[in-house]
Amino acid sequence: MKALTYSTRFGGIRYWTNSYLSHRPTLVFLPGLTADHTLFDKQVEAFDASYNLLIWDAPGHAQSRPFRLEFTLRDKAQWLHEILENYITDGSHPILIGQSMGGYVAQEYVSLYPKEVAGVICIDSAPLERAYITSIELWMVRHIKPIYQCYPWKVLRRAAAKGCAVSVYGEDLMMRMTGVYSHAEYCTLAAFGYQILADAMERHTSPILSLTDEHRCAFPILLLVGEHDRAGSCLRYCKTWSKRANLPLVYVPKAGHNSNTDNPQFVNEQLQSFITSSLC
Repeated sequence: MKALTYSTRFGGIRYWTNSYLSHRPTLVFLPGLTADHTLFDKQVEAFDASYNLLIWDAPGHAQSRPFRLEFTLRDKAQWLHEILENYITDGSHPILIGQSMGGYVAQEYVSLYPKEVAGVICIDSAPLERAYITSIELWMVRHIKPIYQCYPWKVLRRAAAKGCAVSVYGEDLMMRMTGVYSHAEYCTLAAFGYQILADAMERHTSPILSLTDEHRCAFPILLLVGEHDRAGSCLRYCKTWSKRANLPLVYVPKAGHNSNTDNPQFVNEQLQSFITSSLC
């Protein structure tokens, strides 16, 4: 994978690609909040030889720093679109694969470019539509920083690792990913991420990803969620989302919130099946 940088007025966005070949589908991996591109190492390892791949450190994360935290979720989607325009040389459309916050980025991308997507896979993510979240939950999303600041840094990192993963590999990886931040930087980044998410939810009052007769996307969609996902109300959101929007939902066994790190073999099999069926 080749490391590249996309420049914005707020800072540079670091991203990685393999060589683009026009006959191959393009997979775009979008890590969650405070995570970096290594979250998808097991997926890159599995798909690098067969597909065009692009993965980033989201703005303000890991190698995409320093970066002024003065943007919106829509800005992130627009920057991703510009990066993909530079990478995809034949006008074909990518499959977006977003984990947690990365799934929200994918939904924002679809809201802006609904005809430029070949498929969407949300891993341990939730709907961006305002109707799914309660007012109390939305208030908590906007006021998470003081809670994080109360914890000693070592305790907070360990809690984040255990809250996101149930495997040794998944926990260790989360510890490594958060280890690039100071306590203050981590709290600021997480709070900012939740803030722009809440702002985006307030904007979206109609379905974005849906396969109902009334709101049917023209591309396939898949929801994956770890059966032991304890991050917020993710499991509850996914169940409701699947039922309301008629979206296929697969539970990842022996996995928590970062299910693609806890059970990569199962997740990779689901991704491969989705890609194969999407090409038919």
